[in-house]
Amino acid sequence: MFDYQRLFHTGVRVANLDKAMHELGTAACLSWAQPVEREQPVWTPAGGEQSVRLRFTYSTEGPQHLELLEGEPGSVWDGRHAPGVHHIGVWVEDVAAEARRLVDEGWEVVAAALRPDKGFGGFAYVSPPSGMIVELVSAAVEPMFVQWWAGGPFGGSHARP
Repeated sequence: MFDYQRLFHTGVRVANLDKAMHELGTAACLSWAQPVEREQPVWTPAGGEQSVRLRFTYSTEGPQHLELLEGEPGSVWDGRHAPGVHHIGVWVEDVAAEARRLVDEGWEVVAAALRPDKGFGGFAYVSPPSGMIVELVSAAVEPMFVQWWAGGPFGGSHARP
């Protein structure tokens, strides 16, 4: 199973990224990595393979980071109607193996970078019957995130914020 001690972020859906950065940055004394806007490939059980406009950032302070996500209407990251804490994110060595193991334990896949039959990709949102959402994120991209949090550009070939 995934190691909860490798928790590195809490993902929050917001309706307006800039406004949320100001509100939460001021209240919690947080600084933000340069916001990223892009078309994000995502697979969901209801919507299948999609490309979703997504804006996101992370707090630069850690080790627990706050992730803010502003997704297009109707997407898994849409914060207009259900803003607030959406998930927790943990680093894992093998997203596909961890996701399959959890599905075998009765969890369901909420979303992933790729369809399950294509190996899930660099991230997968999974949820136990109790309802919490855990994002499994490939540890292979951790150095890219560390660089971004330190003020560098966000880049790389992974398929996930």
